[in-house]
This record gives sequence, structure tokens and C-alpha cells, in this order.
Amino acid sequence: MKGNKNHSVAILGSGESGMGALRLAVKHGLKAFLSDSKTIPVHKQRLIESMGASCEEGVHTLDKLLKYDEIIKSPGIPDTATVIVELKKAGKTIISEIEFASRYTDAKIIGITGSNGKTTTTLLTTHILKEAGLNVASAGNVGNSFSDLLIDDTPEVIVLELSSFQLDGVIDFKPDIAVILNITPDHLDRYDHDMELYADAKWRLVQNMKKGSHFIFNADDEMITKRVDRNDLPFDKIQITTRSKTSNGAYFLEGYLIFDCEKLIQIVPIEDLPLLGRHNQYNQMAAILSAIQLDVAFGDIMRGLSTFQNAPHRMELVGYVQDIPYINDSKATNVDAVYYALDAMTKPVVWIAGGVNKGNDYAQIKALVKNKVNTLICLGNDNKHLIDEFKNDVTILIEVKSAEEAVTRANELAQPGEVVLLSPACASFDLFNSYEHRGDAYREEVLKLKKNKEVIKA
Repeated sequence: MKGNKNHSVAILGSGESGMGALRLAVKHGLKAFLSDSKTIPVHKQRLIESMGASCEEGVHTLDKLLKYDEIIKSPGIPDTATVIVELKKAGKTIISEIEFASRYTDAKIIGITGSNGKTTTTLLTTHILKEAGLNVASAGNVGNSFSDLLIDDTPEVIVLELSSFQLDGVIDFKPDIAVILNITPDHLDRYDHDMELYADAKWRLVQNMKKGSHFIFNADDEMITKRVDRNDLPFDKIQITTRSKTSNGAYFLEGYLIFDCEKLIQIVPIEDLPLLGRHNQYNQMAAILSAIQLDVAFGDIMRGLSTFQNAPHRMELVGYVQDIPYINDSKATNVDAVYYALDAMTKPVVWIAGGVNKGNDYAQIKALVKNKVNTLICLGNDNKHLIDEFKNDVTILIEVKSAEEAVTRANELAQPGEVVLLSPACASFDLFNSYEHRGDAYREEVLKLKKNKEVIKA
């Protein structure tokens, strides 16, 4: 389709991906129409008009959409939406913005997905490559949309963070290097509460890859390995593991990460790595192996690691209040992420959790909560799922309705030698606009508390 100016596209949704797709379509001379079932902000309407495109808001008009050759769907619109069902009935091809943008670049693409760790691994990979002198940028589920990245120029390497929602609409897209970090329960309400359907969405990352490309995968994850085992995969398979050794990939052994692959053998002490916790061992192995596949010198990789700072809300140490550390892990919106957070704790925990339950199965963290959590502070409008699950596993369990109240009560209840951990296991949309909003509110309250305590002490 690249270069076919007679092609036309209808874009559903005026968010980051929708507006990016519209800009890219217009740049390449395609007839484009944007439709949003909600209100389109005035400044976006003016931008659409200035590009010579048309739009509609408050409705998806089927008759209008059917006039276009192809539909580009926002990742937030499920396949069960009425407009999608009707368009499919009419035989329309429906793709994601990722699929669309991939037609307009010849860059090397690293695609990264997983239930947890995507953002950290994407940012770390990008940072390592940039520090090594490569012309690289990241996009997708982090930062700009893929389409936006291609408006002015195309980097030599693009690192894409890809959610299952974005991968739902890929047809021909294939990365040069694919990374699947893990597949654990998340967004199951979107996939009929069926883990196999959710895993299938993640697997779309590798479905089109050919010989000569590289697949980095978590060999400790059953949902991934069973797909590796039952498929005759033509590309290079590179393992990351903390449970065993591998002769093609990276593994953990007695305080070291061992990199053993065709290109080199290297040993890295854990203390030389910027990110702590077992989950971050996988993330760092994946980022390093991605750089190795692009022939980055190992010395350059280590220099990149030494200057990396992770994004906020991911095991972020906000500060100490009366010698008690307060950690912001608001990005932990599912149980698997909380498992890794609790697993990384070396002190008894005051755990702040709660929000919108996404069909959570807490069995995975039951033993960790019993062994590590003394106090559970439930932050949400409906905390019944947490209370029913953990009321017999913790010494103290209370409910709060704001970040301010959560931090205040944590300060009252935390004992010397404990740690306060916000790691919610749930979506944020009952009390907050996003996990960032939740984490920012928590950070603000912790810093306010710290300042007040210092004033009193002085």
C-alpha cells in the first residue's frame, strides 16, 4: 500500500495513535477521515481541518466509514464494539496504527511486549543504543505514536513498546528483533477472561517473523514456552532465564548475569546493574541482548546501563520519612507486577493496594503477602476483593479513599524497619485518572509528609 495515493483510510479515535495515523496518512497523500464516538477537542478539530482532512464526533457513522478502503482502529476500541462488528460484516480490513505506520519505514525495529516490564525494557534498550551512538527512538505504548515518529524523519532503529491491544490489529507487521517478557493475567475483561486469547494477542508480535530475525523470550514463562515448543519457528530463538542455564541467551547465576550467545560470552555482577529486583533482571537481560544483536560493543552497553534512570511509578523510591522508605510502584496494575515488587522487598511491608479489579487471581502472591506484609491499606471505592482475599493473611487491614489518607495512615501504622509500598494490583480509574495520576498523588503526599516531619523535628 506504501506510495498508493489512491488508497483511503478511515481512522477510529482521536487519541495519540489516531491523530498520528491521520498525520502520516496526509503526509503520504492518502484521503483520510477521522471518526470519534466521543467529543473531539476544538484544537484537534482545527488541526484536522488544517490538514485538509474531515472528521466527525459523537458517533461512528457506518455509511461514511464504508466509503474508505481501510479502517485504522484505536487500540482502546475492542473488537466487540458495534462499529467494528458491522465493519467486519461488510468485509472491511481493520488494522492497528502499528500496522499502518510500519508500511512507511525501513528502520530496524525492536518490538517489545509483555504483561509487565514493557516500558522499562523499552526505555532501557533505547537508552543503551542512544548512548552507543545509534540513531534510535522509541514509540508505541510509550511516548509518541509510531506514526508520529515517522512524520519528519525516520531513525535507523525504532524501539516499540507494544500492548496486546496494539497487536490485536497487526496483519503483516514484523520486527527485526522481538521481545516477549512475560504473559500473565491482565486485561482479561478484553479477552473473554480467557488467558489463551490474551496470549494469542501477545504472540502476534512474532507471527510474521522470518529467518534472520531474532526472538528474545522469557524461558521461565509457561505461556510463552509452550508456544515456542509447538511452533516450528524459522528465526533465532534467544532465551532469558533466572532458573536455569542457557547456551543461547542470558541467565542468572549466584549474583551474576551470564550472557552466552553466538556473538559473545560476558559476565555482569548484579551490583553493576541500575535496576533491582528479579523482574528487572529479565528486563535488563532483554535490553542487553537486543543491543548485542545490533552489534553494540559490550563496553558501550555497560556505559549505557551506568547512566540509565527508570521512568516514574516503577519501583520508584520517593524518599524516607523517619527512616522508613516509601516506594511508588503505581504502574503495577496487575497481580504479576505486584509479585515482583513484593519479591524484591527485604523488609516487612506496609502495602497500599486497590482500585478497579480486572478479574484478579491473587493466588500468585498469597504466600508473599503472608510472609512479607504486616499491614494492608486498601485504596479504592470497592475493596471487597482485597478484603476477602487477605483479611486472614495480614495483621492490620484498613480502607482509605484518597492518596492523602493512604499516606497518613501508612505513616501512623509503619513500624521502624518496615517499608511502605504502593503497588496496587489494580487499574486506577475509580479514584484517579490514570496510574500516573495515582503515583503522582502518592508522591506528592509522601513529600509533603516528609517536609512536615522535618519542620517538626527542626
